[in-house]
Amino acid sequence: MKRFLLGVTALFVVGSAVVGGALFVAQRIAANSSAPAAMALPITCPPAAPVKVGSVSVPAGPIAGFCQDRLVNAAHIINAARALGIGEHTQAIGVMTAMGESGLVNLAHGDAAGADSRGLFQQRANGAWGSLTDRMTPYTAAYNFFTTLVTIPSWKTLTPTEAAHAVQHNADPGYYTKYWNDAVTIVTALTR
Repeated sequence: MKRFLLGVTALFVVGSAVVGGALFVAQRIAANSSAPAAMALPITCPPAAPVKVGSVSVPAGPIAGFCQDRLVNAAHIINAARALGIGEHTQAIGVMTAMGESGLVNLAHGDAAGADSRGLFQQRANGAWGSLTDRMTPYTAAYNFFTTLVTIPSWKTLTPTEAAHAVQHNADPGYYTKYWNDAVTIVTALTR
Protein backbone atom coordinates (compact mmCIF):
# COMPACT_ATOMS: atom_id res chain seq x y z
CA MET A 1 0.00 0.00 0.00
CA LYS A 2 2.81 2.43 0.86
CA ARG A 3 4.50 1.83 -2.51
CA PHE A 4 1.17 2.33 -4.25
CA LEU A 5 0.62 5.67 -2.51
CA LEU A 6 4.13 6.81 -3.40
CA GLY A 7 3.46 5.80 -7.02
CA VAL A 8 0.19 7.74 -7.03
CA THR A 9 2.09 10.74 -5.71
CA ALA A 10 4.46 10.54 -8.66
CA LEU A 11 1.44 10.73 -10.99
CA PHE A 12 0.14 13.79 -9.15
CA VAL A 13 3.54 15.44 -9.32
CA VAL A 14 3.68 14.98 -13.08
CA GLY A 15 0.09 15.75 -13.99
CA SER A 16 -1.69 17.90 -11.45
CA ALA A 17 -1.80 21.23 -9.72
CA VAL A 18 -2.74 19.37 -6.53
CA VAL A 19 0.90 18.47 -6.06
CA GLY A 20 1.29 19.93 -2.56
CA GLY A 21 -1.54 18.02 -0.90
CA ALA A 22 -0.86 14.67 -2.57
CA LEU A 23 2.87 15.00 -2.05
CA PHE A 24 2.35 15.93 1.59
CA VAL A 25 0.14 12.89 2.24
CA ALA A 26 2.62 10.47 0.69
CA GLN A 27 5.52 12.09 2.53
CA ARG A 28 3.75 11.86 5.90
CA ILE A 29 2.94 8.20 5.22
CA ALA A 30 6.55 7.51 4.26
CA ALA A 31 7.88 9.44 7.25
CA ASN A 32 5.66 7.52 9.68
CA SER A 33 6.24 4.10 8.17
CA SER A 34 8.90 1.49 8.53
CA ALA A 35 9.76 1.82 4.83
CA PRO A 36 13.44 2.18 3.95
CA ALA A 37 14.71 5.76 4.06
CA ALA A 38 15.38 5.65 0.31
CA MET A 39 11.62 5.54 -0.28
CA ALA A 40 10.90 8.71 1.73
CA LEU A 41 10.43 11.73 -0.48
CA PRO A 42 11.93 15.10 0.42
CA ILE A 43 9.31 17.57 1.57
CA THR A 44 9.02 20.50 -0.79
CA CYS A 45 6.69 23.34 0.05
CA PRO A 46 5.48 25.80 -2.56
CA PRO A 47 7.43 29.07 -2.46
CA ALA A 48 5.74 31.56 -0.18
CA ALA A 49 6.66 34.75 1.62
CA PRO A 50 6.37 34.58 5.41
CA VAL A 51 2.95 35.69 6.67
CA LYS A 52 1.91 37.07 10.03
CA VAL A 53 -0.91 35.35 11.90
CA GLY A 54 -1.50 37.52 14.93
CA SER A 55 1.92 37.76 16.55
CA VAL A 56 3.27 34.62 14.87
CA SER A 57 5.41 34.81 11.74
CA VAL A 58 4.80 31.74 9.58
CA PRO A 59 7.46 30.71 7.05
CA ALA A 60 6.81 28.75 3.85
CA GLY A 61 7.98 25.62 5.64
CA PRO A 62 8.48 22.82 5.91
CA ILE A 63 8.53 22.51 9.66
CA ALA A 64 8.14 18.90 10.84
CA GLY A 65 6.81 18.03 7.38
CA PHE A 66 4.15 20.75 7.28
CA CYS A 67 3.96 23.56 4.72
CA GLN A 68 2.73 27.12 5.28
CA ASP A 69 -1.00 26.43 4.77
CA ARG A 70 -0.97 24.01 7.72
CA LEU A 71 1.49 26.07 9.76
CA VAL A 72 -0.94 29.00 9.54
CA ASN A 73 -3.49 26.81 11.32
CA ALA A 74 -0.88 25.94 13.96
CA ALA A 75 -0.31 29.68 14.42
CA HIS A 76 -4.03 30.20 15.05
CA ILE A 77 -3.85 27.49 17.74
CA ILE A 78 -0.81 29.18 19.32
CA ASN A 79 -2.54 32.58 19.29
CA ALA A 80 -5.71 31.19 20.90
CA ALA A 81 -3.64 29.61 23.68
CA ARG A 82 -1.67 32.83 24.21
CA ALA A 83 -4.93 34.79 24.55
CA LEU A 84 -5.75 32.53 27.49
CA GLY A 85 -2.28 32.86 29.03
CA ILE A 86 -1.38 29.27 28.10
CA GLY A 87 2.31 28.47 27.60
CA GLU A 88 4.20 26.61 24.91
CA HIS A 89 3.86 23.12 26.41
CA THR A 90 0.08 23.34 26.30
CA GLN A 91 0.16 25.16 22.95
CA ALA A 92 1.91 22.03 21.65
CA ILE A 93 -0.91 19.90 23.11
CA GLY A 94 -3.37 21.89 21.00
CA VAL A 95 -1.22 21.55 17.87
CA MET A 96 -0.71 17.83 18.56
CA THR A 97 -4.47 17.33 18.91
CA ALA A 98 -5.24 19.13 15.65
CA MET A 99 -2.52 17.11 13.92
CA GLY A 100 -4.18 13.92 15.08
CA GLU A 101 -7.70 15.05 14.26
CA SER A 102 -7.17 16.77 10.91
CA GLY A 103 -3.50 16.89 9.93
CA LEU A 104 -3.74 20.66 10.60
CA VAL A 105 -6.28 21.00 7.78
CA ASN A 106 -9.53 22.84 8.50
CA LEU A 107 -11.80 19.98 7.39
CA ALA A 108 -15.32 20.75 6.18
CA HIS A 109 -16.44 17.13 6.52
CA GLY A 110 -16.95 14.61 9.28
CA ASP A 111 -14.93 11.58 10.32
CA ALA A 112 -15.54 8.09 11.71
CA ALA A 113 -16.65 9.57 15.05
CA GLY A 114 -19.43 11.55 13.42
CA ALA A 115 -20.66 13.01 10.19
CA ASP A 116 -21.10 16.34 11.98
CA SER A 117 -17.41 16.67 13.03
CA ARG A 118 -15.76 19.74 11.55
CA GLY A 119 -12.63 21.87 11.59
CA LEU A 120 -9.10 21.41 12.89
CA PHE A 121 -10.28 19.57 15.99
CA GLN A 122 -13.16 17.67 14.33
CA GLN A 123 -15.51 19.15 16.92
CA ARG A 124 -19.06 17.83 16.95
CA ALA A 125 -22.34 19.71 16.51
CA ASN A 126 -23.43 18.89 20.06
CA GLY A 127 -23.57 22.47 21.32
CA ALA A 128 -20.33 22.22 23.30
CA TRP A 129 -18.16 23.67 20.52
CA GLY A 130 -20.32 26.51 19.27
CA SER A 131 -21.79 27.05 15.85
CA LEU A 132 -20.55 25.55 12.60
CA THR A 133 -18.82 28.87 11.95
CA ASP A 134 -17.07 28.60 15.33
CA ARG A 135 -15.91 25.06 14.60
CA MET A 136 -14.69 26.08 11.13
CA THR A 137 -12.79 29.15 12.39
CA PRO A 138 -9.34 27.86 13.46
CA TYR A 139 -8.77 30.47 16.18
CA THR A 140 -12.23 30.00 17.71
CA ALA A 141 -12.07 26.20 17.52
CA ALA A 142 -8.67 26.28 19.26
CA TYR A 143 -9.91 28.76 21.86
CA ASN A 144 -12.83 26.44 22.63
CA PHE A 145 -10.47 23.45 22.85
CA PHE A 146 -8.24 25.25 25.38
CA THR A 147 -11.13 26.64 27.45
CA THR A 148 -12.41 23.08 27.81
CA LEU A 149 -8.94 21.73 28.62
CA VAL A 150 -8.36 24.14 31.50
CA THR A 151 -11.62 23.09 33.18
CA ILE A 152 -10.25 19.57 33.71
CA PRO A 153 -9.02 19.54 37.34
CA SER A 154 -5.76 17.67 36.66
CA TRP A 155 -5.00 19.10 33.22
CA LYS A 156 -1.55 20.39 34.22
CA THR A 157 -0.37 16.96 35.39
CA LEU A 158 -1.71 14.87 32.50
CA THR A 159 0.57 13.60 29.75
CA PRO A 160 -0.03 15.41 26.45
CA THR A 161 -2.06 12.56 24.98
CA GLU A 162 -4.09 12.20 28.20
CA ALA A 163 -4.88 15.93 28.10
CA ALA A 164 -5.96 15.75 24.45
CA HIS A 165 -8.03 12.66 25.15
CA ALA A 166 -9.71 14.31 28.16
CA VAL A 167 -11.03 17.02 25.83
CA GLN A 168 -11.61 15.04 22.65
CA HIS A 169 -12.77 11.72 24.12
CA ASN A 170 -10.95 9.82 21.38
CA ALA A 171 -11.50 6.05 21.31
CA ASP A 172 -7.78 5.48 21.97
CA PRO A 173 -6.34 7.52 24.89
CA GLY A 174 -2.80 7.03 23.51
CA TYR A 175 -3.69 8.04 19.94
CA TYR A 176 -2.10 11.49 19.99
CA THR A 177 1.32 10.38 21.31
CA LYS A 178 2.76 9.88 17.83
CA TYR A 179 2.15 13.58 17.01
CA TRP A 180 3.80 15.04 20.12
CA ASN A 181 7.39 15.50 18.90
CA ASP A 182 6.31 17.17 15.65
CA ALA A 183 3.91 19.43 17.55
CA VAL A 184 6.72 20.55 19.88
CA THR A 185 8.96 21.18 16.85
CA ILE A 186 6.27 23.33 15.20
CA VAL A 187 5.46 25.35 18.33
CA THR A 188 9.14 25.91 19.08
CA ALA A 189 9.85 27.05 15.50
CA LEU A 190 6.83 29.38 15.34
CA THR A 191 7.35 30.95 18.75
CA ARG A 192 11.07 31.71 18.48
